[in-house]
Order: sequence, then structure tokens, then C-alpha cells
Amino acid sequence: MTDTSAAPPAPGGVRPVADWGDLLAAALLGTDRRTPPVAARPGQDPAAALLEAAAISTVQRRAGLRPAAARRGPAPAPADPRPDLPPAARVRLAMLLTERAGSGGGGSRTAPDLAELLPQWLSAANRHGYRAPSALLPALLDAARARTDLRPAALTLAGPRALWLARLNPDWKFALRGGPPAGASEPAAPGAALDAAATQRVWEEGLFAERVALLASLRRRDPAAALALLARTWSTERAEDRLMFLDSLREGLSQADEPFVEQALSDRSRNVRSTAAELLSALPGSALAARMAARSTACVTLRADADRPVLTVAPPASCDSEMERDGVIAKPPSGRGERTWWLGQLVEATPLDAWVERFGGRTPAQVLALPVADDWQAELHAAWGRAAVRQRNADWARALLNTPEGDPSAPPATAPQGAGHPGAGQGGAGAHPGGAPAGGASAARAALGGHLSPTAAGPSWRDPAKLLAVLPAAERAAWVAEFIATHGLSDAFRLLGVCTVPWAEPLGRAVVDALDIARDAGSYPWSFSGVMGLAERCLDPALADRLEVLTAIAEEPRDGAPGAIGYWSEAFQRLVGTLRLRATMQAELAAAPDQPDGAPDPGETEETGGAEASGA
Repeated sequence: MTDTSAAPPAPGGVRPVADWGDLLAAALLGTDRRTPPVAARPGQDPAAALLEAAAISTVQRRAGLRPAAARRGPAPAPADPRPDLPPAARVRLAMLLTERAGSGGGGSRTAPDLAELLPQWLSAANRHGYRAPSALLPALLDAARARTDLRPAALTLAGPRALWLARLNPDWKFALRGGPPAGASEPAAPGAALDAAATQRVWEEGLFAERVALLASLRRRDPAAALALLARTWSTERAEDRLMFLDSLREGLSQADEPFVEQALSDRSRNVRSTAAELLSALPGSALAARMAARSTACVTLRADADRPVLTVAPPASCDSEMERDGVIAKPPSGRGERTWWLGQLVEATPLDAWVERFGGRTPAQVLALPVADDWQAELHAAWGRAAVRQRNADWARALLNTPEGDPSAPPATAPQGAGHPGAGQGGAGAHPGGAPAGGASAARAALGGHLSPTAAGPSWRDPAKLLAVLPAAERAAWVAEFIATHGLSDAFRLLGVCTVPWAEPLGRAVVDALDIARDAGSYPWSFSGVMGLAERCLDPALADRLEVLTAIAEEPRDGAPGAIGYWSEAFQRLVGTLRLRATMQAELAAAPDQPDGAPDPGETEETGGAEASGA
């Protein structure tokens, strides 16, 4: 049956535009088979009326507003007093956003990947305290919509005008549920200079992003006031909001927060209860930490044998309601035994200092060197590893990283300098001829007191990347540098991801040397594409001139892959070009802005061009 429905004219002669789906359906079926969902003017052809309605709908959608009856215009966008970007940096942002949208040119294998440079450009711009040009805000929000890793930095650069725009376009509603990262510039944070009444009004009536920013800002200035503000509305908040508000207490968590977080152990939401237990277990001296220590130390005891002391493990026989309230999950994952699962959770939530006290003042390394009876070593050490990460305990993380596989009583094994790597040419770069580079990671290890001793794979329970993230930046970089100098690049990708950017000089040299060795071995560069991509974004841009020599096409190795040297030359050309571009971007952001703080944004009165790891 033919559909004869059509939208009647609205008062005043203005016809409302039909739903886009209805317009599209009529166009696909044809006006002979389906009457367009719009009323034609007297004498107007139905097909022309359909096309006219589609054109009007397209303009309305591109304007950022859904078709609607005329209404009062939105309030003016809030002011953003931060300085505008320098002119060259503003052009650069437009180029980066255009490349992200796929309209940029290029395609050369030696050209830098601009889309991968956008995250660090945003971070660098935020460190300078700039604001995004108004004309580029839509493209910036579109980029953040497409890539969740961009959202914190993009929303910080966009400032309060991002929230204003998000209220007008549902495609950007993600901005209303997020906020700038802790410690970032927060021009939109309403808690920066509000009196008590205004603070209460924003907390009770503001958008979620505004409330999160308010709580974070107030907590840094007055933790007690922030906690009292949260406590007043806690019982009426939604479960997902309670979870995010509770997690915001992680920064600067103190004993003053314990009573509130302890109450959250009885929350209706399992996720809220789990987060509360995690926070309390990482708080030294909390009642929950003491309860967990009592349970776990009763399960792990030191038995004095004739030859040497041995750790014995007796996992809990049951998981009672009190354990569940303290965050222990009763049902284990598939393939895990119940008692093993419960033990791991108890040990993970126990303060690590309790084990030093329990075992007669032994250091973490000495505790880890104790043999464990009945094959419980892997489970026990894995739980201690998770505890070290949760509690950010560098001493335990360092000791766990140095624990060798095999005999746990043996001293940590130091990786020999110059040891070859069997994966050279297929994901591993081999060893440096004659040992590690002079003055490199080995020197760094000596400077750090000999703590470093990376092994190629390590025990199966160990997660080196997470443990490394607990160590100071310099020690972290030195550990990874020695790992690469000894074992190559095959297992180094995740380790490099936790190192501070730009990479320290010993680490950068170790990576470049390992890539150079892989090239000389005759392998193809795409075996190392992940590491090469990290190098482009993380090496110090000042190294570009020193790396120029690697762009030359060397002689093909006798047993190398055909054409591999040419591909390596292109890869190093791209690396050098990207480093130089990053140096240019740094200089552009460091230039003086072309207007004083608080001056009108040129993007408000004239057109401007254009539509993931940390610093540039």
C-alpha cells in the first residue's frame, strides 16, 4: 500500500523537516512508490520537495543542531582566559587534525605519521597552558570522539567551551561525562575560586564533568571540605558516579579518608566495594590492611628446617562474609582453585611491610630468596608482585624484578654484558659487539647501586612492565636499557612503553644500537615496526643529527633478506624526519603567543585553516 503520510505545514508557513531516515527511504523507493514525508508547495513536484527537504536537513545537521522548531538561542560560550596558541602552533594543530580526519596528503614511507604525533602535541600544548582556537574546537572534539586516548588532553586544551559545545551536539556528549586529568590545567574547573554557596550550587546542579573537576580541584586545596561535600550527597548518587567519585580520592589518600572509604565497603555496588577495598589496602595503617595482614600471615609461615628456613603455605579453608566485605571475591575465575584464589587476594591486600616484620626483619630481596614448600612459590610471588604495584612499593618491585627463575635461594643473576640474543633478525637484535655500549646501562646500574639485573623472560608470574612503573624514572630507563643491550628488542616493547618520554640518553642509545644491529643482521625492519614507532615518538629530538648516518644505504649482508637494507634506510629516514618535526613542534609551542592573556580569540571573528605514551 502506498504511504500517503506527509508532514503538515507548521504555523507561520515553516515546514518541519522529516526524519532523515524517512527522507532516505522515500528517495530509495522513489516518489512514485512512496509519497515523500514532506508537503509539497502548490505546483511543486514531489521529487523536488523531497530533495529540498533533504538539503534543508543536511544544512541543519552540519550546523551542529538537530532539526527543531525555532527557539531562543544558546547562552554565549564561557570565556577562556588562557593565552591563544602561537600562530605557527595554531597552523600545526590544524594540520594534525586534518591528517587525523584522513584528508591529508602524503603516503610516502619516509613521511612522519602526523596522526600519531597528535597526542604528544596536545600534552605539550597543555603544559604551556594554551587554549584551543575556537575555529578548531569542532575538529578537536571529533578527534577526541574517535580516539578515547585523546580525550583527557583534548578536553583540557578545549577548556570550558568544550562543555558548552557538547550541550549543543549529542555527538560530543562524552565531554559531559569526563574531565581533565589530575594535575592538568583546569580552566573549566568550577572549584578554583568559588565561595561556599557557589561550590554547593555547582555540586548539586552541575554537569558530571563539572562536578568531577570541582571535587578534584577542591580536594587538592582542602581535602576535608571535598570529603564533606561528597559525603553529603553520597547516598543519592548513581552507582557509576559513586565509583568515579570514590576513585578520585586515590590522589592524596590519607588516614582522614579512612572512615568514609570504610563505609563504602558496604556499598550496594560490587565495583564500589572493590575500589574501596583496594584503596584501603594501599593505605598504611588502615583497619582493612590490618585485617588482611592477620589473615594472610596466618596462611604463610616460616619453618626453621635443619639446613635453611622454608616458607610454608596453608591457604584459607573458606571465604566468609567478613572476607567478602573486605573485598575478597569468593568465586574464582575458570581454571583457578578456590583456596589458591582466596590466598592470592589476601596476600595482595596485605601491607608489604608486614612481611618484613613477620620474617624477622628480612629485606624484600631476602624474603623473596626464601624457598617455598610444595610449589607455592609462583603463586606467592605473583601476589607479592601485585601488592608491590598496588602499594607503589619500589623496594619490593626492585627485588621482584631481580628474582631469577629456578632456585629461589640463589642470589639475583646479573645479565652478562655482550650476551647474544637468539632472536636477532626475527624480533631480537642480538648483543652489542664487545659488550654493552660504554657508559650505557651498565654504568647506570653501577650508579644506582647495582640494583639492575634484568633477565630475558623471568619467571612466568612476573609482569616486568607493571613492576617497572613503580620504580623512579631514571632507574626504570636504566633497567630497560640494560635489558635491551643484553637481550635485544623481542620482549622490550611493553617495557619501553612505561619509560618516561623523551627517553633518557642511555635508553635511547640502547634502542638505536639494537635497531642498527638488527639491520646489520639482514632482517626486514617491519619485524621491529612497533619499537620503531615508539622511537619516533619517544627518542629525544636532539638525536636527529646523530642518527642521520643510519639513513644511508649500506652494503647488503651476504645472508640478509633481499632488499632489506633499502627498507631500513627508509625506516631510519622516517625516524630522523619525525624527530626533526617534533623539534619544530616544540619550538612552535615555545614561541610567544601573538596576543595577551584574555584577549579575544581570532577564531571567533575570522576563519582559520583546517577542520596516544607524552611530551613532544
